[in-house]
Amino acid sequence: MYRFRTHNEFTIEPLAKKHDRADFSCGIEALDNYLKKQASQDVARHVAACFVATSDGKTVAGFYTLSQYSVDLGELPEAVSKKLPKYSQVPATLLGRLAVSSHFRGKKLGEFILIDALDRSWQQSKQIASTAVIVDAKSEVARTFYEHFNFLSLPNTPNRLFLPMRTIEKLFGRFTLAPQS
Repeated sequence: MYRFRTHNEFTIEPLAKKHDRADFSCGIEALDNYLKKQASQDVARHVAACFVATSDGKTVAGFYTLSQYSVDLGELPEAVSKKLPKYSQVPATLLGRLAVSSHFRGKKLGEFILIDALDRSWQQSKQIASTAVIVDAKSEVARTFYEHFNFLSLPNTPNRLFLPMRTIEKLFGRFTLAPQS
């Protein structure tokens, strides 16, 4: 069962047929096209889970996707990898896409969506192991956004960032998002 979360006027819920994706525009064609043409297929094929922020239960104000991932232990900074078992790869959660519609900018919706994704990733890591959340910053603006939330660059791939699950756990140890049903 998914938890529904609310913030001001927005609720985050799993992508469903009821959500109108046709008018979504964040200004990045690849993200717009993904939501309009590919997201529901990825959900149906169990390749990614897609969650949408909506203010009316139909209009998509923003979205993000999560999926399982693995990262080579050698890609992580030594300070992180030395605390992990010496496997060649360790499990992670991929925050594959995150976007906010241009019509809903300036409402801190991106932050709310990211916090929801991190909380959902942390909750899942209690059932299915994950050592970090990984994200690929597609632009300098995106990179700055994630760095603001303490994401760190992978040494050999500067635009691939990660946030250790231990850091996320500490974050949510201080507060929790109230589940809504």
